[in-house]
Amino acid sequence: MNQSIRNIAIIAHVDHGKTTLVDKLLKEGGVFRANQHVEERAMDSMDLEKEKGITIRAKNTSVHWKDKIINIVDTPGHADFGGEVERALRMVDGVLLVVDAYDGPQAQTRFVLRKALAHGLKVIIVINKIDRENAEPAKMYDKVLELLMELNATEEQFDAPVVYGSGRDGYMMKHLGEPKTNMAPLFETILDHIPPPFAKPEEPFHMLVSNIDWSDYVGRIAIGKILGGKASVGDNVFVIRHSDSKKVRAKITKVFEYSGLGTQETAAGVAGNIVGLSGFEDIDIGDTIAVSEEQHALPFTQIDPPTLEMQFCVNDGPLVGTEGKLVTSRQLRERLMRELKTNVSIYIDDTDKAGIFNVKARGAMQVAVLVETMRREGFELLVSRPTVIEKVVDGHRHEPYETVWIEVPDECVGVIMQNLANRKGRLTNMEKLAHTTMIEATITTRGLIGMEIDVVNATSGRGVLSHLFKEYGPYAGEVLTRITGTLIATEAGETTGYALVMCQERGKLFVNPGELVYEGMIVGENPRNEDIAINAVREKALTNFRSQGSGVATGLTPASKLSLERAIEYIASDELVEVTPKSLRLRKRILNNGARQKAAKSGKA
Repeated sequence: MNQSIRNIAIIAHVDHGKTTLVDKLLKEGGVFRANQHVEERAMDSMDLEKEKGITIRAKNTSVHWKDKIINIVDTPGHADFGGEVERALRMVDGVLLVVDAYDGPQAQTRFVLRKALAHGLKVIIVINKIDRENAEPAKMYDKVLELLMELNATEEQFDAPVVYGSGRDGYMMKHLGEPKTNMAPLFETILDHIPPPFAKPEEPFHMLVSNIDWSDYVGRIAIGKILGGKASVGDNVFVIRHSDSKKVRAKITKVFEYSGLGTQETAAGVAGNIVGLSGFEDIDIGDTIAVSEEQHALPFTQIDPPTLEMQFCVNDGPLVGTEGKLVTSRQLRERLMRELKTNVSIYIDDTDKAGIFNVKARGAMQVAVLVETMRREGFELLVSRPTVIEKVVDGHRHEPYETVWIEVPDECVGVIMQNLANRKGRLTNMEKLAHTTMIEATITTRGLIGMEIDVVNATSGRGVLSHLFKEYGPYAGEVLTRITGTLIATEAGETTGYALVMCQERGKLFVNPGELVYEGMIVGENPRNEDIAINAVREKALTNFRSQGSGVATGLTPASKLSLERAIEYIASDELVEVTPKSLRLRKRILNNGARQKAAKSGKA
């Protein structure tokens, strides 16, 4: 064991303050100079993480405090990124469970904590944001203990120490009412309670690859905790592949240690430390690196299986290539295969049709993040509506079910309950909170698609929805998730205010004047459950008479623009989302109106 090292992960529900807490630990650990300007949420390295306010990728950092090294892994709180969580927990010996002093433990807290307890990790409870209005830190501590009991924590895990404080304001205390000074109480609790990493310095070098990084200078970097011996630059090693157990020779060219927010090269990595190693042409998460050919592969935890499947297709629309540079089937396939190397929780299959790939994932959020990343890289592609992955159990059709928690204002309970009923949801618990009501229900993954936006709309943005995979169960029958039809453009061209004024009488518009549309593109929503073909590019006929009024666009309501996640969940099975670096367009799979009607009659649409 290496007494000078501690390896911990931080787990919490979305927006409970764990990334801000890491920022403060870094500052107090001396990572930043006294006069250095540091932007908030320093651990969120992806633009998407900063924009969405969530952690997507598990990341490593290191804090030095009183001659001890504390390696910190910041893990995602959203259940869709469970693969990242599994990998992070393989490298650590304990977790900081960060809980909001007002909200208490939430769905994603439960998800990651269950994984940590199953790994036998020690727990430190951090009741954060005690400065919030109406915060109840003592009550929330009791709720965490209830959750630990519910998740079958061992006696040692249940007797977890607790600290209270505010990561934003930079103080922690071991008991409520103590002076609010600094983060030292949390540092002390980590060193006292989290054991040093279990490693054997005297044994041959052995490491499980828990994450993969990339550098333009050295290529792939294998990240993991050294379980035995040490890794030095120039060492000859064997990579034992997780996929086929083959043993491949390699040579370590560089060793990286984590220091603050970056990495630094070192001559050797010691047992118990989390390091990065380069020198491998091809290495994947789950592979084992060993110094001799006789050593065995280390066990790799299986990731929760994907529950959703959707198609990524080459853009075949009339506007293809006008906004993105990466549009071919080969470029799309190469990018998806590259994603497989660093994202173990998704699966990608070729189909029998050229330019169409099946992508399986844990949830719509995970897929939306991948698509958004690709469009920012310059890709154009088409994405289908998610469908659930079903199983046959004892000859019967089964589908995934999830537990859903919805916190809504009291006056909105009725409309949410009606929405749940429409989606075949089954109420399991209801709890009255201070100013809101917490609804717990069991619902199919199919029924959950698109529900989050319904909750946001019904509660004017005040409702919060969380969900967690529960089990596979009997097929629930037809679930109605969209009760509206669409307005479909019949002509290609630039939309005009004159045409849109007439079109909006049919329903809600998705386009403004001056936008390019094409035949088969969805330009609006029909309140009735049927599609209507409309001309959105018609121009006003010229006459000798000057028309009264300020213009043809008078009375035109601004278009409703859907986010990428909302668009993916909104479309029907015969529709696609066209994603480009600059635009999101909704369209029918079959663009030609005549061909679409013909296919509908023959039952192929």
